[in-house]
Amino acid sequence: MKKLLKLTPFILAALVLSACSSSDEGGSASGDTTTCSPDSLQTVEAGVLTIATGEPAYYPWVIDDAPESGEGFEAAVAYAVAAQLGYDQAAVKWVRTTFDAAIAPGPKTFDFNLQQYSITDERKQVVDFSSPYYKSNQAIVSFKGSKIEGVTTLQGLKDAGAKLGAAVSTTSLDVIETNLGLKASVFNDNAAAVTALKNKQIDGLVVDLPTAFYLSAVEVPNGIIVGQIDGSDAGDQGFGLLLSKDNPITSCVSQAVDAIRDNGTLASITAQWLADSAGAPVLN
Repeated sequence: MKKLLKLTPFILAALVLSACSSSDEGGSASGDTTTCSPDSLQTVEAGVLTIATGEPAYYPWVIDDAPESGEGFEAAVAYAVAAQLGYDQAAVKWVRTTFDAAIAPGPKTFDFNLQQYSITDERKQVVDFSSPYYKSNQAIVSFKGSKIEGVTTLQGLKDAGAKLGAAVSTTSLDVIETNLGLKASVFNDNAAAVTALKNKQIDGLVVDLPTAFYLSAVEVPNGIIVGQIDGSDAGDQGFGLLLSKDNPITSCVSQAVDAIRDNGTLASITAQWLADSAGAPVLN
């Protein structure tokens, strides 16, 4: 599957975030005294870095649902973080989880998980996060002929009686209920929500903007992006790598994210894999 559109400076600036981003924006780390090397990190499996993603994992985050290939934005970020920590590709093990199960309290089967987890204060009560590696508005995916095709304002969504869906426990769900003030249709995961949209059981699906580009172009027949919701990222601090609460490697993982941001690796990965915002109007 080929890459989508070339990145604009606006999105690049938003995604790479600012150089002042630090591990303070993630979850609670155990201090900066840990030696960040494979022989000293307390990983789930000694000498191995176990990384989790969703099932399925969508383009452009993971290409062809094969994170081990390193193809796709989050797959590439995962391997860049692993390399920064001193793990070669052979020492990386991939596992799968649902979005909701991974963010629940309790022990984890992975060292870190990345499937577009927005860092929020509420979530930081039960899990740790690394420094943020990406930030984006939410957007609404629909189909030609839907009742919300051509809607240009947030009020227009309400006037049309829009039935919008999102996956459980996501910030997309929060956007529908809080930013838009609408009752949401809630699904176990994005795959179920996409199926509902294809079957026209909902008028639109709220997801992050890059996922919206993919779904509208590939997954949803006659798919369209109704628009993006400006400022819908205000309730979170970007996407972070998710770890178990008070994980001893959180600090090292955050340092690795900061390092790939500072040395330009993150910007290069962003430019390669993420679509731009052309053609996605802002709903005012």
